[in-house]
Amino acid sequence: MAVYSIKDLEKLSGIKAHTLRIWEQRYGIITPKRTKTNIRFFEDEDLKLILNIALLNKNGVKISKIARMDKSEIAGKVATISEVNFEHSTQLDALTISMIEMDEYKFDRIITTNIHQLGFERTMLEVIYPFLEKLSILWLTGSITPVQENFISYLIRQKLIVAIDHEPLVSGKHAKKFIIYLPEGEKQELSLLFMHYLLKSRRNHVIYLGQDISVADLEDACHIHRPDYIFTMISETFAKESVQRYVDRLSQTFPQYNILLSGYQVVSQNVRPPANVQILKSLDQAIYFLSHFGENGSNGQ
Repeated sequence: MAVYSIKDLEKLSGIKAHTLRIWEQRYGIITPKRTKTNIRFFEDEDLKLILNIALLNKNGVKISKIARMDKSEIAGKVATISEVNFEHSTQLDALTISMIEMDEYKFDRIITTNIHQLGFERTMLEVIYPFLEKLSILWLTGSITPVQENFISYLIRQKLIVAIDHEPLVSGKHAKKFIIYLPEGEKQELSLLFMHYLLKSRRNHVIYLGQDISVADLEDACHIHRPDYIFTMISETFAKESVQRYVDRLSQTFPQYNILLSGYQVVSQNVRPPANVQILKSLDQAIYFLSHFGENGSNGQ
């Protein structure tokens, strides 16, 4: 059982702690438990209730009306709103609730509805990526557990794999060939899977090597496939060498290939790209590159 302070409730719900205390005193919506030393705390059920109440309140339902509803009424109203209101804040709140409750059905319903309305790429960019940014903040502040993070990351990963599989395989001399991978020790697979989707949906041939790939293994793959581009992401620091040294080693090992780099460490450490290396500083820049690239190369012109 997880326990939460009122500040944790504030971070997760977006409702100020002062407002939560007023709701507690005036409407009796939640009742904190107390430790033997009289420290107030809240449990999972309190958090779930506050998340649902926050979503309703942000969508114009007055707190006095919510206070008269029972939990099943509140949950039903939340389900209705999350299916018809596609404002980002509403969708983020609904996804947060599905994560806290570890409710796969609720998560699937939210994402599937968004995909039908926006398409997969826009759902990733406008719903899932902002949600992941919120998730990282909650993780850093200790407001969610590893189990909750792993649960939701797995579901997102499954959606990405299904979307990738849905795109037709591309071959032939006019299709540009990309090898994409994560270096040893790098675990941020969701972003690499999304890049796989972006490349494949734009009719490129993608060889996905996955995570924890050594330079020696990358050499073997390049010897077999002779790619036009190598793409990788570096979001974690390396234990054995600097990011700059790793990039220089890639450039020297694969001088005949175009290398594309992205990730937090590449940008934050101001990595100096060698001649055959291009840095994509953001997801927007990566998508711009792919669009520009598609106009000038991947169609064989």
